[in-house]
Amino acid sequence: MADGKRATAVRIGQYLLALGALAWLAHEFDLRSAGRALLSLDPLVLAAIGGLTAAEFASRFGMWYALLRERWHTSFGTVARVDLVIKFINHVIPSKAAGHSVAPVVLRYYTSLSWTEAATIAGLNTGLYGFLYGTVAAAGLALIAGALPHALLVVLVPSIAVYLVAGTLILLTGRNLERTTGPIGRLESVIGRLPVVGDRIAGLLSAAPSFTTESASLFRAVTGRPSAVVPYAIAWSGTIVVVPGLRTILLLTAVGGTVAPLWVVPFALVVAYSVTILPITPGGVGITEVSATLVFVALGVPEETAVVVILLDRSLGVYLPALLGWLPAARVDLAGLLTDE
Repeated sequence: MADGKRATAVRIGQYLLALGALAWLAHEFDLRSAGRALLSLDPLVLAAIGGLTAAEFASRFGMWYALLRERWHTSFGTVARVDLVIKFINHVIPSKAAGHSVAPVVLRYYTSLSWTEAATIAGLNTGLYGFLYGTVAAAGLALIAGALPHALLVVLVPSIAVYLVAGTLILLTGRNLERTTGPIGRLESVIGRLPVVGDRIAGLLSAAPSFTTESASLFRAVTGRPSAVVPYAIAWSGTIVVVPGLRTILLLTAVGGTVAPLWVVPFALVVAYSVTILPITPGGVGITEVSATLVFVALGVPEETAVVVILLDRSLGVYLPALLGWLPAARVDLAGLLTDE
């Protein structure tokens, strides 16, 4: 009873924080000037942004496709539906781990994979995604940390740590089940007691499947194929680093903002968006935009410009896929998926 009330209070607090963050953004957002700036964009810039966003969708779907195409001959259309449904779920339930935990069931629904295969591929995706994100974000933070206020670092450092530690542990467990089960189990217990990040890392680890001998063998087989891992890393880079970075650079230069040097922009975005993983607001809504705005303001972008650019990038890269995910999700018994064993 007490736990239920506490969970409800936490959930309400998360929504209030999201509303507060959105209210701050709205206060800093001049709709008229933003509208004028967007209407004045060169048609070639708009076409380039549209093309980049389309490429982002292709690379997003390519991550699942890289893991599934060779062994299971899964079509690109199928992995597109899988990805969009998971993206939708990530924004229905106030936890990014929710989409990862339901991924095996979504895979089972759309493909011919057995439960062991679906759970293994979902765990591999979670591990690779977390490891890559944590590694790139850590490198990005090393580049820009000197320009960021200490209060912002207090949020960003734990966020990046969650990605890196959880991703590394999942990959180690999957590839070395026999040697790591005991040590990893003890390490997870210790991590769960860490302040700030412990519960979040434990949540991500519990969202990944428990590896059996059979699933660990499959995990090693897939990760041992460069034809799966390399395309996945390329698709991940396009989705998380390259496309959002280029889109943001285009928007910044078009509306009069700049970051010197420009090649820092993709890494700054990865760092700023890392707060999505922390259970601060549902799906990271609001708090992620605030984090990114503060990062770019610290890098010299005017606040009004940063708000407009970040909202546009997030809308095209995150909220549009989540919205489109409603279409395939509407044809699925979503409640059944979330409660399926």
